[in-house]
Amino acid sequence: MSTHRVFTQVRARSPRPPMRATCAVMACAYLTITMSASAAAPARKPAAPAIFSPATLARTDALLRKMSLDEKLGQLNQLFQFRRSSKLDGMVRDGKLGSVLFVADPVEINRLQHLAVEGSRWGIPLLFGSDVVHGHKTIFPVPIGLAASWDRGMVERVSAIAASEARADGIAWTFAPMVDIARDPRWGRIVEGAGEDAYLNAAMATAQVRGTQGPRLGTPDRLLATVKHFAGYGASEGGRDHDAANLSQAQLHNVYLPPFRAAVKAGVGSVMSAYMDLNDVPATGNRWLLRDVLRGLWGYGGFVVSDNNAVNDLVSHGFASDKRDAAVRAFKAGVNMEMASYVNAYTHLRAAVDKGAISVPEIDAAVRPILATKIQLGLFDHPYSDPAKAREIAAQAPAHQEEARIAAERSAVLLRNEGALLPLDRSIHRRIALIGPMAHARQDILGPWVFAHDPKDTVTVAEGLRAKLGDSAALAVAAGVQLKRDAPSPFESIFKEKDAPTWDAARAAGEFDHALALANNADVVILALGEKQDMIGESASRSTLALPGEQQRLMERVVALGKPVVLLLMNGRPLDLAWANTHVPAILELWYPGAQGGAAAANLLFGDASPGGKLPFTWPRNVGQIPLYYGHNLTQDPSEQDRRYWNEPSSPLFPFGYGLSYSTFAVTDLRLSKPTLLAGESLAASVVVENTGAVTADQVVQLYIHQRHGSASRPARELKGFERVTLRPAERKTVRFTLGPEELSYWSSATHSQVNEASTFDVWVGTDAQAALSATFQQQ
Repeated sequence: MSTHRVFTQVRARSPRPPMRATCAVMACAYLTITMSASAAAPARKPAAPAIFSPATLARTDALLRKMSLDEKLGQLNQLFQFRRSSKLDGMVRDGKLGSVLFVADPVEINRLQHLAVEGSRWGIPLLFGSDVVHGHKTIFPVPIGLAASWDRGMVERVSAIAASEARADGIAWTFAPMVDIARDPRWGRIVEGAGEDAYLNAAMATAQVRGTQGPRLGTPDRLLATVKHFAGYGASEGGRDHDAANLSQAQLHNVYLPPFRAAVKAGVGSVMSAYMDLNDVPATGNRWLLRDVLRGLWGYGGFVVSDNNAVNDLVSHGFASDKRDAAVRAFKAGVNMEMASYVNAYTHLRAAVDKGAISVPEIDAAVRPILATKIQLGLFDHPYSDPAKAREIAAQAPAHQEEARIAAERSAVLLRNEGALLPLDRSIHRRIALIGPMAHARQDILGPWVFAHDPKDTVTVAEGLRAKLGDSAALAVAAGVQLKRDAPSPFESIFKEKDAPTWDAARAAGEFDHALALANNADVVILALGEKQDMIGESASRSTLALPGEQQRLMERVVALGKPVVLLLMNGRPLDLAWANTHVPAILELWYPGAQGGAAAANLLFGDASPGGKLPFTWPRNVGQIPLYYGHNLTQDPSEQDRRYWNEPSSPLFPFGYGLSYSTFAVTDLRLSKPTLLAGESLAASVVVENTGAVTADQVVQLYIHQRHGSASRPARELKGFERVTLRPAERKTVRFTLGPEELSYWSSATHSQVNEASTFDVWVGTDAQAALSATFQQQ
């Protein structure tokens, strides 16, 4: 969650850096028109369920009546602990902090919690938070990989496992899920979300919130979830992390806000406001977004935490005149708790109350959901981590690692398999060369945002293949090339496995030639290429999608040897595969598959698991096509959509939703339950999917729609349903979808309101965004 600027300030002083998530807010330029439009729009039922029980609220109100103003104000402050300090201890003891971040040691958590509980008149506990993004002790695939599974149930399960492990250590709050739409893969934080599509992002957000929090906030062994970054952060200019975003009202309402609304409907307990400018307004100072939309239109009852230092940074933005002004603006906008690295701007709120700029009832309203959250989580009754519970959860580690392997297998996407090279046959491929910098990359296989894992739990690709092959085949491994960032990562001090010293020119040439020699002596070559985990994530945007370093040259030289080649990718964004897609027969996308990624890779390569994942974004041919996404408008000449450039096709290399299998499938018999419906009604769509191949495998059936005419132009296609199914050879299954007001309505930039219009709708069902099986219906 930390920015490069804040991180570099503390890196020299602390082994554990501040984390920062950044996001954006609705435009002030749109404020007047949107507010007037929302008044005219049809009334919408609040999206949010009740987060707190009546008993929790009664207990909260009773506590509030007893607290002093200073005690209330203390609950609004949150700081990082980079190392033990007497200053922070004193703030905890004096009730000046409501939350502390990134304390990983359960013993230290209990020590601080004792200071808070025993130092408070009312025994108010701290809320300890951390970035449990894709695992805690057990590391699962990165979020973009989990999204590629298109498996809601699996995502919910792994989120629950991560929550149980973190809660056993005394952590009660995570800053996930990130639901920022990413349509520019140069943006490093694409790896933390679910890609380009609002519907898929909303589905993943719902699964993550339910897995993290359970059926209700306060479920035992679960965490408080945070949906971030509200909203538009993924649309930063040029894909440059932390730069401004400029989005139309239609894009905000139809693309960037729906995943947040889905998280709110799922009961998410906290929302993170953001750091960046969206249409010239910093999110943390936007009252319309945080109060009118989030709390008013959506009925949200939880609390808002700022991004790290985002309140202080209102001054840097040129939005607030000084830190006092920043504190009042953020508070008035609707930020309940301020996250900061060292100094909270909210320490100025007491003076604002004394001067009448903020009222005591306003303070009460801000503190209330924070206290209610602590009560609902059970922290007042059980504030300390329980060693017995920690041992109980630790005993489940083997089962958790098994879930990590399954998640990695279900996240993998088969992009190419000419000549059915995969799965490999051990009876034929007796000499195997595993070549590339990701072959034995223990840290990189995990991906970014990993803090509490034990490196010994990690299975590299080389280790997974050795365990799979045993004595049945000879495996030779070589890196061939070395990967380094041009500018060091600001997070490098937290990596548990440090990079080897940089090779000199002679070493680099020798390693390259050694890899080629091993490849030349093999029956098949597996190229393990991609990006190191510090080349993706926060402060890791790129101006190119080329394979970093000398990987492209290594690939071309290996292919020139004439051996069968499998390209095994480890990355979190689409890379330039135009050459590989022509010259490499098999390409398997692993993402950053987590601690059991090597075991999963071995199972996939040798057919003990069949890849069934699908792309959560459109894969461009090269960086010059960006932005490229399937849900574009038709424009005045749809027939020329794939010929916008004169020098090459403007179509993608791989479409959204794409992914091959070791089996084959037929999707047939598309039926709609009725040809016509009235606005507000629903209809059912069904298809039959059949496994027409020879192996049991998965297929993700996807439904897309298009509204032909209305008050505004609509995207050529929009995903509105999907289901992943497992079928045995010759097995058939009917898959059903529902299309109703939620799927058929949209926010119209012509009426400035949500509309559900009379029109003709096209429906396509298939296995990616280019599905051909179609039908139509009328809405009156």
